[in-house]
Formats: sequence, C-alpha cells, structure tokens
Amino acid sequence: MPITPPRVPMRSAPRAAPIVRTISWRQPLYWLSAGWRDMLQCGWISLAHGLVLAIGGLVMVGLTWQRFWLVAGAISGFLVVAPVLATSLYALSRALERGERADVGVVLKTWLNWQDHHLNKFDNEYWCLVQFGALLALAGTGWVITSAALITLLAPVPITDPLEFLKHVVLAKEGFLFELWLALGGLLAAPIFASSVTAIPLLLDRRATLMQAVLTSWEAVLSNPLPMALWAALIMLLTLLGMSYVLLGLIVTIPLLGHASWHAYRDLIDASALPPREPG
Repeated sequence: MPITPPRVPMRSAPRAAPIVRTISWRQPLYWLSAGWRDMLQCGWISLAHGLVLAIGGLVMVGLTWQRFWLVAGAISGFLVVAPVLATSLYALSRALERGERADVGVVLKTWLNWQDHHLNKFDNEYWCLVQFGALLALAGTGWVITSAALITLLAPVPITDPLEFLKHVVLAKEGFLFELWLALGGLLAAPIFASSVTAIPLLLDRRATLMQAVLTSWEAVLSNPLPMALWAALIMLLTLLGMSYVLLGLIVTIPLLGHASWHAYRDLIDASALPPREPG
C-alpha cells in the first residue's frame, strides 16, 4: 500500500512591502501648497477640525492654568496625538484625489465606519489605527508626567503661571533646565515623528499591518533625511505659530498640516502592491 505523505498546511504568501521613494528636499513646500489647496476646497469641514483641536487645547489650558508646569507638558503631549486626530483630514484629501465628494459624510464614515468592506471586525488589522492611537496617547501621557516632574523638581521656585515659567525656566540665568526640557522633548518627538509621519495615512489607505506601517515610515525618514528634517521643522514652526495666537491659529494650521501630510504620504510611499483599505 502506498504511503500518503502528511499534509503540510499552506502558509499565506507574505504581503508585498510598500516602496519608499526618494524625493527632492523642496518637496515639503509642495505638500504645504497642496494642503492649502485641499483646505480651501473642503472649506468649513477642514477648519472645523482645527477648531475642535483649538477648543480642546484651550480647555486643557483653562483646567491647568494655575499649574503651568503641567500645562507645558500637556499641550505638547496633546500635539503628540494630533496625527491620529487628523485622520479624517487624510480621508478628505484622499476623496479629493479620487474625484469623490469631500463632505461631512467622509468624516463621519472615517470615525464611525472606516472599514465597512472589512468582514472580520475582531482581528488586529481592523483595530490598527486604534492601537496606534493608543500608543501615541501613552507616549503623550509619558511626556506629560516627565515634563511635570522635571519642572517641579528642578525649577528654583514653584511654577504656577506662564510668567513664572518664562522667568524661571526659559530665561533663567543659572542652570540648564529649559535646555534639558527641550532636549528630552526632542528625544521623545524624534522617534514619534519617524514612526507616524506616513504610518497613519498608510494604515488609512491600505491594508498594512501596524508594524509594516511604522517600519515603512522609519524607512521614509531615513531615506530622505534632508526633506524630512525640513518637513519636521515646518510642522514645528507652523504649530508654534498656531499656538502663539492663544491657540486660535491652530484652526488653520492643523487642517493645513493634516492635508499636507496626506500628500507627503503619497509622494514618499508607493503602496500600490497592498490592497486598498476602502475601494474608491
């Protein structure tokens, strides 16, 4: 009698990895131009995103005004999770790119039913954006705690308002508290930027795993150090400008950067080998 060999279970073929492109150092300026165009086309829907974030920031400042050592970390930690909060801005830019209507329906679908073509609602891939948002929120919370502890322990006097923070931390003649605070903030911000700069748009656009999206984002940064450094500087500059006007400037700068980030993803990443998250 012939012996039947044991059946070996077939393994699914590994997914093709997205391709990272090399771009010109001037390309971030084009992203801002394209983001501005998308923002004008979307109108109040885009500005509403900035308004919500500005109101959230003002509420946060109001609740912690007498504890400014906490405000400094809370505002910067709040901005850490801004890339996730801008997810529907990416969806609006994608709709414009596809020639579809970029209206409030796109926003509602992004937040309430962003994968209606995905049959299995219980696998990790379905919850990848939620998982990434939770990781960013954890990083933001860690920075708030670190910032508060640093200023509370090392400041020469208790810091209770913005003037005391400016006088005893930013403009202090002795010690290096402000420099240390900035260095620690940069140490946190750099890996978060590298991990998220294209990861969230990629997760929205294609059926990529969370690890695949994060590694692709890092590859994009490492393959384009000069343009990505310029892009990080532009994000920082526009965010500071938005915050300088009692946070009301965020009404414009947040949607501008959100739409521009979609174009950054489209220029940096060729993800055509991956199946689309939502067919056009």
